[in-house]
Amino acid sequence: MTTDRLIERTLAATRDLRDRALAFEAEHRTELDSIEPRFRESARNLLHYLSVRQQDIRTLQQDLQSLGLSSLGVLESHVLASLNAVIGVIEKLAGDESGRTPVSAVDFRTGPLLLRDHARLLLGPTRRMRSVRIMVTMPAEAAHDEELIVGLLRAGMDVMRINCAHDDADVWRRMAGNLRKAERVVGRRCRIQTDLAGPKLRTGPLGPLGHFIVVKPTRDSMGRVTAPAEILVSTGSAAPATPRRRSTLPLPPDLVAQMADGDVLRVADLRGKVRELDVATQPDGTCVCRCARTLYVEQWAECALLREGETILQGKVGAMAGVVVPIPLRPGDILSLTRDNVPGAPAALEPQAGTVRPAHVHCTLPAAFEHARAGHRVWLDDGKIGGTVIANDGSRIDVSITHTPPAGARLRAEKGINFPDTELGLSALTPKDLEDLRTIVEFADMVALSFLRTPLDVEALEDHLHALGAGQLGIVLKIENAAAFRNLPRILLASLRSPPVGVMVARGDLAVEIGFERLSEVQEEILWLCEAAHVPVIWATQVLEGLAKGGAPTRAEVSDAVMSSRAECVMLNKGPRIVETVAFLADILGRMEEHHDKRMALLRRLSVSEW
Repeated sequence: MTTDRLIERTLAATRDLRDRALAFEAEHRTELDSIEPRFRESARNLLHYLSVRQQDIRTLQQDLQSLGLSSLGVLESHVLASLNAVIGVIEKLAGDESGRTPVSAVDFRTGPLLLRDHARLLLGPTRRMRSVRIMVTMPAEAAHDEELIVGLLRAGMDVMRINCAHDDADVWRRMAGNLRKAERVVGRRCRIQTDLAGPKLRTGPLGPLGHFIVVKPTRDSMGRVTAPAEILVSTGSAAPATPRRRSTLPLPPDLVAQMADGDVLRVADLRGKVRELDVATQPDGTCVCRCARTLYVEQWAECALLREGETILQGKVGAMAGVVVPIPLRPGDILSLTRDNVPGAPAALEPQAGTVRPAHVHCTLPAAFEHARAGHRVWLDDGKIGGTVIANDGSRIDVSITHTPPAGARLRAEKGINFPDTELGLSALTPKDLEDLRTIVEFADMVALSFLRTPLDVEALEDHLHALGAGQLGIVLKIENAAAFRNLPRILLASLRSPPVGVMVARGDLAVEIGFERLSEVQEEILWLCEAAHVPVIWATQVLEGLAKGGAPTRAEVSDAVMSSRAECVMLNKGPRIVETVAFLADILGRMEEHHDKRMALLRRLSVSEW
């Protein structure tokens, strides 16, 4: 093909793209008229972008490159200006400047500026060395630990996130109050985002296997006892042991009062054995019992205190916390989701019937029992467990397990459930959310809407905020299901009627709904659409999780943190090393800002040694 024919073809293709974009805008004139005037040009730009991306322009991109021209690969924030610029150059090459150039209100300078202004309006001002903000999810300790919040602010936190799915209104108020105190100490303002819980599907509670404790001595690799089991004696109910807390054995107060060094506590083991434990007092006045053999003790078990071989007092072990065992699952197992809130339990043999009763657990959302159908997929615990609905009688959904880790899975209470194929017909706002709104408007700067699916969910939240006299609050749209992703263009247009607005890419639930193999592709599309609408994006879910919780990030987590620099804000979850994690992320974001602006490489001088 000659250069003249290439120029002619490319000019026709680019003009057609522009004409289609303007026609698409005209088709949506009524929707544009309802947009907040300050955000109308952003809505126009979004429509232009949607029109361009409805075409496959890969051949055009190659033709532009062949002519030595800039491609259309980074046109998101200034679509019409990019088309005008490329067409203008091709017209000069073709000697054809007869076409009329439509005026673009958003150009190469104002497009990025609009996005930055909208981000500042929602998320607050930027830091001196970085423009990407850092959001941090608050742990419960933030309600009483003012120094934690001071440390987070100094490390680089720009937005405090309060998750209304946890704690209560009093705790949320104290978190916000502590932030305002910390701001005065540090001398920097910080925004507050409150996340509404939304209609999250979860597993219900699991029933206890029994009320007992198990204590084992320490043994070497040959099974020899190297240290006896040690149990702390108490007069209250026993709490479960943790790595930092020994098991406790609740005993009658009169029996504990008689205990002295050298005594022996004889206890009935629930396996029909009898165990004798040596009593020793501690410097703080407490007593411990030591045993060189494994001990299973249940509540109300018979016990006796012996001194020099003689029984001096008898009694019974006190109340104990229930021992809850997760439900083990493997491919081929059946899990029943129950509408009634009965405690969950693993599969069990029914002796009289000679059959196995499937494992069962409560599903917290009644709508699932009204809409789930055979063949619909079900995912549990953030996608760790997958299955397919095989039956639903309105009170019980039977799921055939198809996916677990190689060693199987263990399902616990309060784990998420996703029905990606099921249209649940839910409003994103639950009665709890509406009640919580009355509290959080007192101190929040923005409200995050969880599990929205359509523009109607956005409009409902706007209406409730205005009714509470809080229409000035920002709204963050959490994209965490397949329906919200499919409807994102219309959701963005609806949200621009009442800005400021932002989008959170909730990659955990979203990956479960659309498939982990599609997550990278989908998060790219969300970033592109939001940039075209000049809507700031919050990059969320498990960013630097290994560092926040365990003190060391993985290479994949660091790469993910680098990718997050393309958003306007990055969210971190809570963890014992969260202050260190904020500082680490702030350093990464500051460094990457010198190299990239969104997807465009800035080509700063390389840091490798000079040749």
